[in-house]
Amino acid sequence: MASKFCVIVGLVALAHAAYSAAQHRTYLRLTEQEFTMLPHDVLLQCVLGLLITCYGVVNVAGNFKEIKASAEQDTKTWDMLSNRGGFNMFHHRGKAMFNGV
Repeated sequence: MASKFCVIVGLVALAHAAYSAAQHRTYLRLTEQEFTMLPHDVLLQCVLGLLITCYGVVNVAGNFKEIKASAEQDTKTWDMLSNRGGFNMFHHRGKAMFNGV
């Protein structure tokens, strides 16, 4: 529940930072000043909102699985892994062709 709250707070912070940046640009146009960079508080809010959102998204996703390809097969025995019953075909046309041999 806390991680969902982090996602919501982070997204709200990012939306507010975007609104503040747009408002700052409008202010610069009205006062006919040149845009050099955003104010530090808007940049800080954007970075903190991004970090909080990333933290919340990673925790909402749950437990990660191992990247190792054979991680699921570690619990199985060798006899179970070598058994490929789906590939055994005993009723095929070769039986009719070599019936007399």
